[in-house]
Amino acid sequence: MKILDQPIAGGSAISYAGLLEKIEILRSALRWASRLDRPEIEKLLRQSSALRDEVMQLSHKERFVRAASSAEPVEPMERSGGERRRALLDRSFVFEGTFGDNPKLLEALEIAEKAAPTDLPVLVDGESGTGKELMAKVIHANGSRADKPYISVNCGAIPENLLESELFGHRKGAFTGAANDRKGKFESAHKGTIFLDEIGELPLAGQVKLLRVLQAHEIQRVGSDEIIHVDTRIVAATNKNLRKLIAEGSFREDLFYRLSVIQVTLPPLRERRDEIPLLISFFGDEAAEALKRTPVKMTPRLRDFLLNYPYPGNIRELRNLIYRLSCLGGDVADIVHLPDDIRPSAPARAAYDAIAGLDNGGFKLTSLSDAKRAASDEAERAFLERGLKEVGGTVAELARRCDMNRSHLQMLLKKHGIRSKDFRQHHGNADDKSKAH
Repeated sequence: MKILDQPIAGGSAISYAGLLEKIEILRSALRWASRLDRPEIEKLLRQSSALRDEVMQLSHKERFVRAASSAEPVEPMERSGGERRRALLDRSFVFEGTFGDNPKLLEALEIAEKAAPTDLPVLVDGESGTGKELMAKVIHANGSRADKPYISVNCGAIPENLLESELFGHRKGAFTGAANDRKGKFESAHKGTIFLDEIGELPLAGQVKLLRVLQAHEIQRVGSDEIIHVDTRIVAATNKNLRKLIAEGSFREDLFYRLSVIQVTLPPLRERRDEIPLLISFFGDEAAEALKRTPVKMTPRLRDFLLNYPYPGNIRELRNLIYRLSCLGGDVADIVHLPDDIRPSAPARAAYDAIAGLDNGGFKLTSLSDAKRAASDEAERAFLERGLKEVGGTVAELARRCDMNRSHLQMLLKKHGIRSKDFRQHHGNADDKSKAH
């Protein structure tokens, strides 16, 4: 608590910004002090708050002089992703999960950090599954309303005839089924944050009502003339291009500018590949805890698939995949445990084996040419097996269809250990029996 004894004026030992930072650290530490009685803690908190207020009342000139004369080194403008990431965490940035060093994501998080203490509306955009609701929770958790309600609303899931009632509430008897007075989402979020997900799905009539809330901070319940004041921080999210919707006439331009005072764009997971290993580990532990088992291990080829898959569903898709693999894989998950619609074909599996450094026999591949050869051989084998199946095991017919020399085809079959009789139909031709291996 020596910080309280340091003089505010007269000297350049500490900058204005540095002093504020130390005061905030003191306040944070005092909140969680375990050796002080509650009255003592509250007294110290009042003292530090008063000191902070006094510093805030310093003239602009005095603040500038303090900052300019500070002996503290100025941080370089350009920092690496790792440095920016560590700086966020060092500032006690609240984030439930994990994130990597992608510059676009770090920029989004830094914007969110600066916007969080204000009451300015924030618009979060990005593809489906990129973590827009998580970003809304980050803004809420790092702001002054963190201990107040956080209410989430999916604008695309509310029937249009119930939208006004859901958002603003209703009086008893306002419509059929309104048996009691009911608060709407905005009243429930009073003093806190309301998250309006899929804002692009909001009908035009609802957009007009929302615009009034943003302008006047007032609502009216359905069936009531009473004006209710609401103090609610609004964070909206969309995976649509709102400017395009404005051009089409399905989204109000004035509402867009009201909502997007601060705009945060989340990049898709395919642009944040450094984050995929972190997320695999994070969701693996999360799934293990939910399923009450040890975290699932993954074969090299499965892990390589997960690291290179494009994830059209982004982080949500990756999380669902890890939960599926944890459930179906038991101790060790492999490519066969992936959903059918994304599971690689046999030739592609051979390529993943090659990239992972292992073929089906467990032999270590030492070069790119080895990897290509392994993948090519597997593709060749799959082609021959499929061809024999189509012609019922008749080598002569397969040679004719492929315009190949029959003896060369026999050599390829022998190379892969494929027996044509294994593909013979029971009613198939017998004239090829003498030619079989």
